[in-house]
Amino acid sequence: MTDRPASRLDPPDADLARQIIELGPWFHNLRIGGIQTAPDHFLGDYPSCKWQAFKDVLPQDMAGMTVLDVGCNGGFYALEMARRGADRVVAIDSDPRYLAQASFAATQCGAHVELHLMSVYDVAQLKERFDLVIFMGVLYHLRHPLLALDMLHEHVVGDQMLFQCMQRGPDMVAPVLPDYDFNDWQPFEQAGFPSLYFIEHCYAGDPTNWFIPNRAAAEALLRSAGFVIEAHPEREVYLCRRNASFDT
Repeated sequence: MTDRPASRLDPPDADLARQIIELGPWFHNLRIGGIQTAPDHFLGDYPSCKWQAFKDVLPQDMAGMTVLDVGCNGGFYALEMARRGADRVVAIDSDPRYLAQASFAATQCGAHVELHLMSVYDVAQLKERFDLVIFMGVLYHLRHPLLALDMLHEHVVGDQMLFQCMQRGPDMVAPVLPDYDFNDWQPFEQAGFPSLYFIEHCYAGDPTNWFIPNRAAAEALLRSAGFVIEAHPEREVYLCRRNASFDT
């Protein structure tokens, strides 16, 4: 079946299209019964177009694995993990509308996804570690980004974390020194020094965009929270392993 925008349908798809529209607006462009939920997304066929660049970094067969999707939005990644046969998929988001979208999409697709209204700062309540934690497109929406990474490491990441964060600024990464002299300003003038750009008001019309790192800062934040970068398959995406020796 050809994918069609929800607004251009005739019966018998009209009822499904109506439900999709009522749950909108959608940020994830899913395909439900051949209907695209966000066909006019400003990023294109998002997040599928991004997923294509790094989907092979995860096992095709995820049988026996448990997965936690933090900030699941409409459920694209949680549904992909279910399609790959993960034994258990848990998804959380702090926005009830996104959870309603994810619940609807999972039901329509026949996928079992356990959904919770929960912030990343609340993950200790899950009282469980997962084989894979997905933390995609969330960090720059947080006022306390390093705290969030610390909590993921401490409470829910059992083995690996798939991480993505919007990046701006240079793609260079300067060598990391063990210490810096107080009177030496030169490191801060290097393009590859870790930098977090603070957004006081809005970015791209979104007041929840708070901190946007350059590449060096994204990688430094991960290391400082106890994650070892194992793969960097896409500019903004990292597959990390939890460094157990980092525990105190």
